[in-house]
Amino acid sequence: MNNLKLKAAELRTTEVDPEVAQKIQRNPLYIIVDNVLDTYNIGAIFRLADAVAAEKVILCGGSETPPHTRIKKASINTTEWVKWEYKETALEAIEDLRKKVDGIKIYSVELDNRSVPYDSVQYTFPVAVIVGHESDGVSEEAMKASDGILELPMWGVNISLNVMVSLGIVLYEVMKNLSKK
Repeated sequence: MNNLKLKAAELRTTEVDPEVAQKIQRNPLYIIVDNVLDTYNIGAIFRLADAVAAEKVILCGGSETPPHTRIKKASINTTEWVKWEYKETALEAIEDLRKKVDGIKIYSVELDNRSVPYDSVQYTFPVAVIVGHESDGVSEEAMKASDGILELPMWGVNISLNVMVSLGIVLYEVMKNLSKK
C-alpha cells in the first residue's frame, strides 16, 4: 500500500504531480468498461479503480471519456490519477491485454447461464474485470473471450445491481482474495 491518501476535497483541487503519481504502487488489475453510458457510473468506476490501485481503466464503445464534467465530478478528479485508455470494443481491449500482459485472467460480470458466483473464484494477478452497459450488460463477444463470467446473488425481486456497485463488490473480493496470499 502507498502512503498517499488524499481527502475528496484535496483530490478535487489537486493537479497530478507526476513524481507522486509514479510512486503509487499499482496492482496488476485492469477494469474494462464495455459501453457503460452513464457518466456518473464512469466517474464512480474511476474512484473504485483508485481505491484498489488498479493499473488501468479501459473505456470502450459508447462510454464517455475524460475530460468530461460529470465524470470529473463523480470521480472527484481521480481521472487525473488513474491511468486510462479508450478502445473501440471490449473485445479489442481483451485482445490487447492478452498481448501485453502475460498470464492475465479476464472475467466478465454478468447474469448468464454460464456464470459462476463471484466469490467462488481463486483470483490471481494479473486480472481484468469487465462490466457492461446498464441495460444490455457485457457484450456477448467479450463474454466469449473471457476466462469466466461472474455473477452476484440476488435475493430480492430485482435481478441486477448498478454497474459500479457490482464492480465494487467484485473488485474488493479480488483484493481480499489476493491479500491472503
